[in-house]
Amino acid sequence: MSDLRTARPAPTTVAAALVVLASLVTTVVLHVRHPDALVTLLPLTDMRDLHVDFDTFWHSAVALTQGADIYETPAKLTNLNPPLLTVLLVPFAGLDALTAYRIFAALTAVLVLASVVAVARELRLGTGVTVAATLVVLASSPLHGTLVLGQIYPLLLVALVAGWIAERRGRPVLAAVCFGVAVALKPSLAPLLLLPAVQRRWVPLRAGIASAAVATLVGVLVAGPSSAIAWLTIALTEGVPDTVDNASLPGLAVRFGAPSVLGLVAGLAVLVGTLVWIGRHRDRIDPAGTAPWAVIAAGLLLSPIAWHNYLLLLLPGVLVLITLGRAALAAALLAVTLVPVSWNAIWPTDPGPIAEIGSDLGRSLYWAVLVAYWLALLSAASPGRPAPVTGETPESADAGASTG
Repeated sequence: MSDLRTARPAPTTVAAALVVLASLVTTVVLHVRHPDALVTLLPLTDMRDLHVDFDTFWHSAVALTQGADIYETPAKLTNLNPPLLTVLLVPFAGLDALTAYRIFAALTAVLVLASVVAVARELRLGTGVTVAATLVVLASSPLHGTLVLGQIYPLLLVALVAGWIAERRGRPVLAAVCFGVAVALKPSLAPLLLLPAVQRRWVPLRAGIASAAVATLVGVLVAGPSSAIAWLTIALTEGVPDTVDNASLPGLAVRFGAPSVLGLVAGLAVLVGTLVWIGRHRDRIDPAGTAPWAVIAAGLLLSPIAWHNYLLLLLPGVLVLITLGRAALAAALLAVTLVPVSWNAIWPTDPGPIAEIGSDLGRSLYWAVLVAYWLALLSAASPGRPAPVTGETPESADAGASTG
């Protein structure tokens, strides 16, 4: 009888199983009730209203090749990204917008899958786990949203994965350089550069800052110095959108009718608290474990805009959880990415004063998911947790520490 009692599943495993089941049921119901799922929109040809983000990037790239202002284009949306992105997308300017989008979408899908496989291989996950994780990513709403819009998250994911793998293999400076490039493309990832600072690894800190600065400067020089001023003006004046898939704390504040500055203050507290906690335990936290992904999650909570598609960037950290004996938790975190953005459709837009709070809570699902990712990744980086297998020799690990 004692063996039977000890064989009972842990409460956390049961809770994770319930989350997985609820996510699957919710996903199926929403797809049945709203059959125009994101993935079905991929073949459509509407660039201006559907594949709108890539259309914006493409117009900026065309403007660059014509010597025009990359932030004043006929695109429907304003380009919120630094000049470096426009420089990288110049090869697509020679194609028509739809053809360029389709090639870009196919390329980014390949980059996501390659990143998942690279992380799984680095962690020495089995074939079954790798296949299962890949299938979940393929079915996930963040990937579908990224592909339909034509967003750049897969490019960021590649840079982050490359840096994380370099860190695991005892090359912290190369890791910092990769992270710096990611920050130059998406400055909301800048908190990641502070991780070596709180761990007092000064060489990687300088390398990361220098990499971000040089990559940013390259974009500004190619696009013209005025592009930097234009981008900074846009970045500093862009409002906080009240949409269901904005998972940041400022977005949450606006959703409940509070000033966005309250969300910014709360997000800053989350980020500072995360970095301070890691700094206090710096000698016992693996910089190639879940710590960098926890910092990224904290930075996203602070950012004025953190679409739920950003969850793609945290997938490597979720896979690390499996190696730390938290497979059930990892499964739950992966499962919630299946819930489509049609979740927004079940909440009334004008519910009345009594039901408004409940509606706002319901529309905050993706914020709750991002918070869950942050908590899970940060707790897994806690002192005493076993570090992932890196395959380093003691000599290479010591070398990595000495350069930090």
